[in-house]
Parts: sequence; structure tokens; C-alpha cells
Amino acid sequence: MSTADLYEETIDVPRAVRFPVELVPPEGFDPGDPRTWPKIDGRLEYANGRLLYMPPCGDLQQDTVTDLAAILAAWVRTHPDFVAGTNEAGMRLAEETRGADGAIWRRKDLAGYSGGFRRVPPVLAVEVAGRDEDEATLRGKADWYLARGVEVVWLVLPEQREVVVLVPGNDRRFRSGQKLRPHSALPGLEPGVDEFFVQISIR
Repeated sequence: MSTADLYEETIDVPRAVRFPVELVPPEGFDPGDPRTWPKIDGRLEYANGRLLYMPPCGDLQQDTVTDLAAILAAWVRTHPDFVAGTNEAGMRLAEETRGADGAIWRRKDLAGYSGGFRRVPPVLAVEVAGRDEDEATLRGKADWYLARGVEVVWLVLPEQREVVVLVPGNDRRFRSGQKLRPHSALPGLEPGVDEFFVQISIR
């Protein structure tokens, strides 16, 4: 059976399975070329030599990511020297390919549009916790970002209505009613914690 055939065949697994799970890469797979990645419903990353799969986002996570996108979009429109990305913003760093729920790059660091993954670290990377990714899991991904030159990472936690801000060697937790402190590389980016949870807080 070919690898292509394997992607056509699905099996049910217990909900207790731990994600991410590893996939066999398809024929011709190049982790640096998004055109060669499998076309499946879900989220994919390439780390530690493995192609990893996560299921699509649940409602709590996707609504929070939408509020995150609104925060980043509003800020970059008044700071044109920066570029924001969401929708599993793909980046290829140190031979691994990961996707962030949100990220901000300096425009001058980018080489223009190629249709591929960005190959320089963003200033900011943001991850939103969901059904299959809790804070502990996301802290591991935050360590990956920081080790590859990302200057600041936000972990957005919808169930707790909290945001954890991590920089090399330090982290701080912000709660409802507080505002994030702006990082020196991102002047004026200091959203209130409640701005991340507008949709999920409406009754």
C-alpha cells in the first residue's frame, strides 16, 4: 500500500489519544515547501524530524483566535513597519516547520511574498490553548520559539481567561482586568486581557 493510499484510509481512535500524533510523510514531502504537505483537515507541523497532526480547532479556541487576530490587525495597521500573520502562521526555523495562532514580524526582516513559509523568526509568537493543547504543552512550544530567536511569546488561555507572557528567562501571568505590558520591540502593543475573550464572554 502506498503512502497516498494510507491518506485515503481513516480509522476511529479513542478520544483519549494524545495529540499531536505522527503521520507518515507522503511521497515527495519537503518540510520547507507547503505545496508538498498533505491536504487533510487539521493542523500540521514538522518538528524533531516528524510530521505531526492536530485535529481542527474547537469552538472555544477558534473564537479566541479570532479575537487575537483583531488585536494584531488593529496594531499593525498603525505600525506599518510590522506584518502580522494568523491562521497557523507558518515559519521554517532551524530545519523545523511550525505554525503559530498569531505572529508579528518586522517588515524589514522579510524578503517579500513567496507563497511559502517565512524563514526568519517573528518578534512575537502567540499560541491559544484548546481542547488538545493545554498550558504545559504550549510552554514547550514557547521554549521552541524562544530558542530560535523569537523575542516574546504570548500563551492565551481561554478557560482561565488569562494570558502568559514569556521572554527569555522570565514569564508573567495577566488576568481579567489587567493590560499586557508592551515589549520594547513592539511599542504600544498592550491589549487588555479581556480583549482576547470578547466573543466567548458574551452571554
